[in-house]
Amino acid sequence: MTTLDRAMAQRFATLTLGHVGREYPNVLLHVLNGPQDAQPPSVLHPVFYGSLDWHSCVHGWWQLLRLARRFPDMDAAPAIRARADAVLTAEGIAGEIAYFERPGAAGFERPYGWAWALALHDEASRHDAPWAAALEPLARLIAARFCAFLPRLTYPLRVGTHFNTGFALTLAWDWARRHDPVLRVAIADAVTGWFANDRDCQAWEPGGDEFLSPALCEALVMSRVLDAAAFRDWFDAFLPRVAAGEPATLFTPAIVSDRSDGKIAHLDGLNLSRAWCWRTIAAALGPAHPVAARAAATAADHLAASLPHLGDDYMGEHWLATFALLALDQPST
Repeated sequence: MTTLDRAMAQRFATLTLGHVGREYPNVLLHVLNGPQDAQPPSVLHPVFYGSLDWHSCVHGWWQLLRLARRFPDMDAAPAIRARADAVLTAEGIAGEIAYFERPGAAGFERPYGWAWALALHDEASRHDAPWAAALEPLARLIAARFCAFLPRLTYPLRVGTHFNTGFALTLAWDWARRHDPVLRVAIADAVTGWFANDRDCQAWEPGGDEFLSPALCEALVMSRVLDAAAFRDWFDAFLPRVAAGEPATLFTPAIVSDRSDGKIAHLDGLNLSRAWCWRTIAAALGPAHPVAARAAATAADHLAASLPHLGDDYMGEHWLATFALLALDQPST
């Protein structure tokens, strides 16, 4: 399988530095409470106005900071640090918080953008820089919103798009593990309540605009909240035939027919996120598990299908490198 090295990290960083500050084109998720709210993206979002949409800008910054930490001597690292110093400031994040607190924004970017904002704060906290302190008030606001929201979410969202519950709570769990034991308990309670008794998943996927696997994202978050033995037992009941390559849909890379179509281009993200899921799930199951070898081969196949296409069109360029980094980076870092 392809490995993440300095040359590839530089390629990812170059792509992302080119769009985190690019304001247009822009897709706004924005409630207008009156004519005064008709403002350009950089006024509404003083930090995260680039990368076509808010959440892509957030996880673009996560990607840049992670690459700078993993490869501190790559050519792009000084530019990343300088731009982070200029952009990830307390004043800028205060503007983002003001947006979250405006009328009509209670569900803004829930849960996908929420989860990526927590991941960004977690990554920033691993650097000797002021970025984490600037981001922490936003992270704490989002953590509180998660704690208030999860008990009200009667049913999880088993979809392959931004609303997927398992994906968001995987990222939120990873943040809470280091920063918030209360949220960690809330996530564990919610996830086990929704998913603990799931059996024989049919994995009728993908949909035509999905970038996440509902089946694998569910397994991913369960691998976080269960201990190793309990997860193996749960996984073997959830996907009882995976060692034989069934359901076949989980092992077959998606075909991307038009990378200039933003929705169809999501399928490149599906290939990359599945590669990440398979690698991470296999690590949790252990090398002796019957699916381990097949999972590794499947991850490589999915990665090969989409890694060459990260910059083919802006519809993928503004976000796919983040998912490539997930697929290639070490699960424990």
